[in-house]
Amino acid sequence: MDVMKELAFRLHHGDDLKVEIEKACSNIDTAVVLSAVGCVYEANFRLAKAVNTMHNKCDYEIVSLMGTVSKGNAHLHISLSDEHGKVIGGHLLEGCFIDTTCELVLGVLEEYSSDRPFDKQTGWDEIEFRRMK
Repeated sequence: MDVMKELAFRLHHGDDLKVEIEKACSNIDTAVVLSAVGCVYEANFRLAKAVNTMHNKCDYEIVSLMGTVSKGNAHLHISLSDEHGKVIGGHLLEGCFIDTTCELVLGVLEEYSSDRPFDKQTGWDEIEFRRMK
């Protein structure tokens, strides 16, 4: 039976969410975000169509974070809610800073290897998973 290894840690005030996830996974081949609970005081993400970004200094709750990490290179999408419950989100960029805390749980896919080669069809580096066992 396949067993997933977990990596659980907490981020603190001022930590850059994307940078810290990539740092935690620098020696891990393939991982996925299982859970993220916390808040940020500054958000930075790319919007749909990959043209515009939103960089905003405002208090937000993290309502979801999902994505993959391949050899320390994270592809993450985030949803944030403001004090009125309005939700915004997109492709997480560096510069999204933790306010009081962020509790993270990542799943390490030990039976998979991955790379992000350029995909001519999409125009982006896209993940390729390879089962090793």
